[in-house]
Order: sequence, then C-alpha cells, then structure tokens
Amino acid sequence: MINSSNRQIYGLIPVAGIIALILSACGPAAPSGNTTGNTPEEELVWQDEFDGNDLDTTKWAYQYGAHGWGNNEWEDYTDSATLTVSDGMLAIHAIRTGAGQKVGDYKSARITSKQTFTYGRMEIRAKLPDYRGNGIWPAIWMLGDNIGTAGWPECGELDIMENVSYDPGKVHVSIHSKANNHVDGTQVTSGPVDVPDAEKTFHNYGLIWDEDRIQFYLDDPGQILLSFDRPAEHNQDNWPFDHPFYFILNIAVGGNWGGQQGVDDSLFPATMLVDYVRVYQKQ
Repeated sequence: MINSSNRQIYGLIPVAGIIALILSACGPAAPSGNTTGNTPEEELVWQDEFDGNDLDTTKWAYQYGAHGWGNNEWEDYTDSATLTVSDGMLAIHAIRTGAGQKVGDYKSARITSKQTFTYGRMEIRAKLPDYRGNGIWPAIWMLGDNIGTAGWPECGELDIMENVSYDPGKVHVSIHSKANNHVDGTQVTSGPVDVPDAEKTFHNYGLIWDEDRIQFYLDDPGQILLSFDRPAEHNQDNWPFDHPFYFILNIAVGGNWGGQQGVDDSLFPATMLVDYVRVYQKQ
C-alpha cells in the first residue's frame, strides 16, 4: 500500500535477467509454537513476543484514517476494538460498524514498527483469518522509511505475506520498486503459493535480506518462495533496498485487490493472529 502501495497482484510477472524465481511446494504446517530460531552466524536484534495485555507502543505506532490508502479500500484504521494483545498473541480485527458496502462502514487496525532495519532475516509467525466470505486483505510487509520524501514506489516495498479472502489457502510474496511494480505490470512476485491450512494454523513467514539478494521463505529458511538478486547495473530505480525499512501489519477491507470479488458482510469480524515478529542480523 502507499500511504502506501496498491498491492494488487495477478500472477507471476517474469523480469528477464534480474530475477531467479523458485516456487516450492509447501510442506506440512509447523506445529503451533514452532520457531526456526537463529543460526550461529545470526543475532536476534529486535523482537516482539506480544506478552502482556497491551500493544507495546515503544515498538509500534497506530496508523489512522479512511483514506483509501492508495487502493480504494473501505476500512477506517483505528485503535478502537480493532487490536488486542493477550495470551502472547497480537490480534488484528476487521469489523463492520455500519450498514455495510461502502467506505467507512468497516474498521480495522494498521500498525507500523517504530524501529527500522537494513538487511537481516525477518520472521513473523501468524495465522490468517478463518474466512467465511470475500473482501478482506491481510498483509505483513515493509516499506522504505523515505516514503515521505521519495514517495512510492521509489521508496521500495517488501511484501512478506499477502492474502485475499476470495482466494483462501494461498499467499503471495512480492517486491516493488520504481522499475518493478504492479502499476506497470512489472512487479516481482511469487504469484499464488499454496498454503492450504494458512487459515487454520500458524506459519512462519520470512524474509532474508542481504546487500545483494532478497529471499522470501515459508516456515523454514530453506523453503524459498522467491529469490531476487541485485542487478549488476543497479540504482535506486531497480534496487531501493539499501536503506532502512519498517514493518507494517494490517487487514484491509475491499480495495482494488481485496475487493475484486466484492465484500461479504457475513465474514466479519475477521481476525489475523500474530505470535511474534523477530529480526536477526549477522554478527
């Protein structure tokens, strides 16, 4: 999202010469509470395990408003009844508060990390909403912290997990930049990846971000969904991934992608659970 990006993704768009894409079949779901942990070369530098009963506002900030967010969405982002923390879990709730079927009749939450990161392995353990209809769009993603001056897509965007409720059991990972973005049909994306139980159990959604390569994985760092190498002739248009990024966790309602099949008012409330967010960096 742009103030974010419109993250509509319709399938794999090959970008000759600069990406190596690997789609792998998804293995059995990791049991609840599973964690990949750090390797001897890594250090855990930042985390939120969502202990306690409130969002840690030293780590996260709410975003507010019903601005469409660049995607013609219908929700109003707020901190009222749309986010809870309990039993070691963050819960983001999309709820219907009006008659339905128009902007402002729905509320949800969107939070951003106050700390930014350049490079590392980011892992988020989450369970997607248990869908009963079309129209919602949960996402775990990152934006370049220079979006206020550079704008989108020049700031860069890393979509660690996106899903739309009209296509359950599938997730997408994607990269956006000025040279590669959905507006021009050149985004770098996995397309739909089968995760049949994504709405029933927790999975680890991960990003391995180095100076010259970006990879996304599912459950285990060895299970790569998408790999993107820095172009030999790189610049800020095709590789804006050399500066700080921040996390965004949210559920959108409707919008250019999430609302393609309409919004079914019977699915509310819809909840995404997040067990943890962790950042590892090389020692």
